[in-house]
Amino acid sequence: MLSWTSDTWPIGAALLQYPGTLPDGTRTAAAGDGEWAKVLREVRLAGFDHVDLTDTWLPVGELATDRLHALGALLRDEGLGVSAISVSRRSVVDHDPVAAAANVAYSYRTVDAAVELGVRTVCLGLHQPLTPAQQTATWFWHEPGAADPDDPEVYRHAVETFRQLGRYAAERGVLLSLEMYEDTYLGTADSCVRMVTDIGLENVGINPDVGNLIRLHRPVEDWRTQFGKMLPYTNYMHVKNYFRDLDVATGAYFSAPAPLELGFINYRAVVDMALEAGFDGTFCVEHYGGDGLSVAARNRDYLRTILAAKLSLRGDRAQDGLQTAGAV
Repeated sequence: MLSWTSDTWPIGAALLQYPGTLPDGTRTAAAGDGEWAKVLREVRLAGFDHVDLTDTWLPVGELATDRLHALGALLRDEGLGVSAISVSRRSVVDHDPVAAAANVAYSYRTVDAAVELGVRTVCLGLHQPLTPAQQTATWFWHEPGAADPDDPEVYRHAVETFRQLGRYAAERGVLLSLEMYEDTYLGTADSCVRMVTDIGLENVGINPDVGNLIRLHRPVEDWRTQFGKMLPYTNYMHVKNYFRDLDVATGAYFSAPAPLELGFINYRAVVDMALEAGFDGTFCVEHYGGDGLSVAARNRDYLRTILAAKLSLRGDRAQDGLQTAGAV
């Protein structure tokens, strides 16, 4: 039975719109409490009661214990829970072996940080740092990024590394969620399912961030099919949406960020599918461009409206079933 209602279901604000470096060049990780408090207060004032500690803003895996305690105190002061810690662009199979080893160590430290902060979920992925072309593009996904090699040995190394991380996390009561991302070993619905199946741990699941694929200027599998394959293995969800169009005469694709209810993916259907699959994890609302926090707040309210409807309908259906079973 679900433990959440539409009002209490944890929906965290992503912090993608907040830079990891202050205007004076100071890294956020080295900033004082006041700088962290500004961001957390703004999230709270946007109506959120949860936040995703996105490490592009604050790499919690780098923080010493006393700084983690300070962060925890600031979160409590604002009344903010943490839906998850999301690790971005720190692939354990980075093309640079030195970076890959550092990313593995950072992932372990992030699990430790989650335990220190009382966070249940850590989201990891295989996407690598943006290329120079991606950094100068209007939208980074319009340029190709680093791709995982078609190499069985590298794939097995990724599986084994995640398996060891998963065991470490399980011993500490933490879930790992692996984020879908194009051109990696988590780049399609089938490959995501293959990866978590090969890892074979109950606490390691999928973050089916289908928005990462819908925005691409190329053919992609239908979003309904993608979610249908991944939702039985899903333990956390980044949700965002995009406008998407195809000029069949030229083969040219168009995409741009959209509020959740206006984009190409029908999230009313996705939430219904997720509940049917037994999903009871937390959400993170994301948006690129413009006032990302305000759009994320709009996305949060939209999700709660859908959850209220779908949970009510499921409750009505369950009650009808009980009445039918008791009928003479």
